[in-house]
Amino acid sequence: MKIIDAYLFRAILSGSALALLVLGLLDWVFGFLTQMNHAGVGFGRSLLLSIYTEPRRLYELFPSAVLIGSLLSLGNLAANSELIAMRAAGVSIGGVIRAVLRAGVLMMLFAIAFGEWLVPAGERLAQSMLLQAKAGSSVATQGQNVWAKDGNEYIHISRVIGKQLLNGITIYAVKSDNRLHSITHATTASYRNDRWVLKQVVITRFANGKITLERPQQIVQAQLVNPDLFGFLNTRPEDMSAMELFQYMSYLRANNLDDSRYALAFWQRLATPLSALVMLILAVPFAFGSLRTGGGGQRLFVGVILGVGFYFGNQLITRVGLIYGVPPFFSAFVPLLLVGLLSLAILARIR
Repeated sequence: MKIIDAYLFRAILSGSALALLVLGLLDWVFGFLTQMNHAGVGFGRSLLLSIYTEPRRLYELFPSAVLIGSLLSLGNLAANSELIAMRAAGVSIGGVIRAVLRAGVLMMLFAIAFGEWLVPAGERLAQSMLLQAKAGSSVATQGQNVWAKDGNEYIHISRVIGKQLLNGITIYAVKSDNRLHSITHATTASYRNDRWVLKQVVITRFANGKITLERPQQIVQAQLVNPDLFGFLNTRPEDMSAMELFQYMSYLRANNLDDSRYALAFWQRLATPLSALVMLILAVPFAFGSLRTGGGGQRLFVGVILGVGFYFGNQLITRVGLIYGVPPFFSAFVPLLLVGLLSLAILARIR
C-alpha cells in the first residue's frame, strides 16, 4: 500500500505543478502585456512589474491549478486502468482519497508559505517601483512607513489609511545650514479643501539654544503629501501577511475605521490553501466516473471549465459580498463550502 500511496502522491504533485506552471506562464504573458499598455514605465520596468506581481496571481490561481492537474493525473491513471487495478488490489476509494489528500496537505503548506512571504514581498517591490516612477526620489516607503521630502522639510508617516487620511505624522524642518529647526508631530492628518489638517499637534522648536513646546489642537498645512500618490502609498491587503492583516484589522477596529477589505483578505488567506484539499476531493469522483473512458482532451476541458469557474465564481462572490456588506468570513468561505458539498454529493454516488 505504501508503494501505491507514493505513486498517487507523485502523480498528484507532478500534475498540479505542471498545471500551475502552464497557467502561470500564460498569466504572466497577459500580465506583462497589460503592464506595457497601461503602466507607462517602459519595457524594463513593465517586465519587472509583471514578475513582481505574478506571485499574487499564482496564489489566486493555485486552487484551479490543483483541480486541473489532479483531474489530468487521476484521469490518466483511470484511462490506463491503473485505478481499477488499485481497487482490485484492495485499495478503496477512501484509500485513494487519503493518499491524494496527503499530497494536498503538502501543497497546502506550500501555498501558506507562498502567500505569507513571497506574495507580500513581490507586491511591495511592485508598489515601490510604481511610486518611484511617479514621484521620483521625493517619496520612499518601508513597509507601512512613508518618508517624503518637501523643500527643507522631511516628513515621516506611520500609516496611510484609506483615502487621504494619515496617522502618526512627524515633520522635521531644517535650516539652510542643515541644522534642525523644529519637529512637528501630529496624531492624524486629513486632506480637506486642498489643505492638510493636522490634529493633536505637538511642535518642538530649537532656537537660540532653547527648546520650546507648543500644543495647538490642530494646524493647517498647504503641502504634506501629494494626494495623487495615495494609490501607491495606501496600505493594501496584498502587501501584507496574514499576521500583519490581523494586526491591522485590530488597529482599524480600535479606531472605529472600516476593516472589511482587510478582513476579507485575511479570511481569503486562510481559505485559499484549504481550497487545494477541496479541489482534490472534487477530482476523485470524476476520475472514477465519466472521465475514466475519456481522452486527455476531455479531461483537460472539464478541468479548465471547473477550475476557471471556481476562480471567477470566487472572485464574484467576494466582490459582491464586499459591496453589499456580507461578513468577510462568509464571503471567503462560501465558495469553498459550495464546492465541498458538491464534491461530497458526487462522491457519495460512486460505489
